[in-house]
Amino acid sequence: MGNGSIQITDDVFQVGGSGITDSEDAAVYLIRSDGGPSALVDAGCGGSLNRLLKNIRSCGVKPQQIEYLLLTHCHYDHIGGARALRAKTRCRTVAHELDAAYIEAGDHTVTAASWYGRSLDPFPVDIKLTGAGEEIRLGDRIIQAFHIPGHSPGSLAYLTTSGEKRVLFGQDVHGPLAPTLLSDPADYQRSLQYLLTLNADILCEGHYGVYTGRETVQGFIESFLDRSDLN
Repeated sequence: MGNGSIQITDDVFQVGGSGITDSEDAAVYLIRSDGGPSALVDAGCGGSLNRLLKNIRSCGVKPQQIEYLLLTHCHYDHIGGARALRAKTRCRTVAHELDAAYIEAGDHTVTAASWYGRSLDPFPVDIKLTGAGEEIRLGDRIIQAFHIPGHSPGSLAYLTTSGEKRVLFGQDVHGPLAPTLLSDPADYQRSLQYLLTLNADILCEGHYGVYTGRETVQGFIESFLDRSDLN
């Protein structure tokens, strides 16, 4: 059973993940705009959709206010619930084109669905990002998307500002890296170095929780530099 949403800033919440929705879910984060469009970062495996929607409502956001579902990468614990969430909220899914190909093909191996003993029902990626960095407008808010390959070919990180804090959604900073996931260790190390340059005040990670304070964020990212045991 989940324990409801967790407030991170005035307008950023964790609404899904282990201990909140389902033990298999990666973290799901909500970026709220008062009375306007909102966005979710990732969707979990999809086994606790009703609980996820309840947690979203508890943050003062109606499901139909979700404009974007910002997918960080194509792995099942992050996207397994995307198809149902898209149907329920009419949101637009966003992913990098390199991972979108495996999502739309319903690839069970590269998406790691097979790791969970599941199959991925393919769904459309409405907005395919192609560059190293792009901007997404959410009402008056700008969300920056950065291509950070390594964990998967099309991994993305998202950065926005809440109050005066730079909030980074870098879901699987920790890896893992595996040939079946088409991971690239050299790309992964370069992406970690790039994440350090973003000078985030808050890191919302996929499995390790939320890190607050620029030095704490930098220390967490740096702990994975030059590691050879990330399998």
